[in-house]
Amino acid sequence: MNTFDKIYNVVKKIPKGKVASYGTVAAMAGNPRWSRVVGYALHVNPQPGTIPCHRVVTRNGEVSRAFAFGGENMQRLLLSEEGVEFLPDGRVDMKKHAWSGY
Repeated sequence: MNTFDKIYNVVKKIPKGKVASYGTVAAMAGNPRWSRVVGYALHVNPQPGTIPCHRVVTRNGEVSRAFAFGGENMQRLLLSEEGVEFLPDGRVDMKKHAWSGY
């Protein structure tokens, strides 16, 4: 299994209504230093309907400005449709919606 496959397997486990940080996904995929690699992998997601890359945000709850499947507004919309709440400054409420995977 290659690195991207490991990342995709972790992202598939993030439940609806939850988000994980790039760092959390990296650590769960096998290397906590892979945060940028997680971003690269999600940008070329081969199965956007199956691998919910919209559920990955920064550790501060910021959505991606370079969301590959419709831009940051699409990522925010997809998360909102799953019940994810946003703070007044536009970040995901990580206290309510962060998924640690454990």
